[in-house]
Amino acid sequence: MSTYNFDYLDELEAEAIHILREVAGQFEKPALLFSGGKDSITLVRLAEKAFRPGKFPFPLVHIDTGHNFEETISYRDQMVERIGEKLIIGSVQESIDQGKVVEQTGKNASRNALQTVTLLDTIAKYQFDACIGGARRDEEKARAKERIFSVRDEFGQWDPKRQRPELWNIYNGKIHKGENIRVFPISNWTELDVWNYIRREKIDLPSIYFSHERDCITRNGQLMAASPFLNMDDEDVVERKQVRFRTVGDMSCTAAVESDATLIDDIISEISASKISERGARMDDKVSEAAMEDRKKGGYF
Repeated sequence: MSTYNFDYLDELEAEAIHILREVAGQFEKPALLFSGGKDSITLVRLAEKAFRPGKFPFPLVHIDTGHNFEETISYRDQMVERIGEKLIIGSVQESIDQGKVVEQTGKNASRNALQTVTLLDTIAKYQFDACIGGARRDEEKARAKERIFSVRDEFGQWDPKRQRPELWNIYNGKIHKGENIRVFPISNWTELDVWNYIRREKIDLPSIYFSHERDCITRNGQLMAASPFLNMDDEDVVERKQVRFRTVGDMSCTAAVESDATLIDDIISEISASKISERGARMDDKVSEAAMEDRKKGGYF
């Protein structure tokens, strides 16, 4: 009689698929928030396993700052064409043009925080009652205390005191009109888990995750990709560096790390030896000690 060995990746995968199916069963208008980063790409693969050969019971939603890496946008468009699913794009530029948000100024200006208004407007426009995201508890302390089913009030705000217990993997999606739930199926995964899963599933990723040459400047002790979005001046010295990106976000707040890792096995070895979280390369998390929690309380992912 044959036996089946259920390894830890199988267990994480099964939990995530269960959560995705819970979302489909409990909510009328869910959506999957897609950034083009490795975590949301992993969510797409999990959704394929959860719902194929049928269509996804939700669209993909990308909040586009207009300051994205070209490689990420190209990957997004190719992936959507390949899987044949609906993509909704919320534009931060449109929010600026409509006077709903004000573009930041100065050398460290970023559109990252402006995404919140665009996200909340998109949720309201399409009446989404659940938004699936790729946040993980190992990334940052504010995310470490967030539930898998995270309740947001009618203003999209997160109150840690209102979070519900999730005993025995039972998820309560009951909400009042106007409220919504943010759902994090890979909350219990680590960065290494995601990379091991990507290796196992042979998932293609945007090229910026792998070592490449790029013009960079050093700002606030971090290597930033040289770009007009950075409001560069004469003090910024452009240098050619061998880098890759551990996390993908707005170009104005996402730093690179020097790396020679061109293969997934190289990246896994590099992460295993690292003592810094991938969020350590995000400038928006360095604004204050509670930067992430403050943004989440305002409606951020």
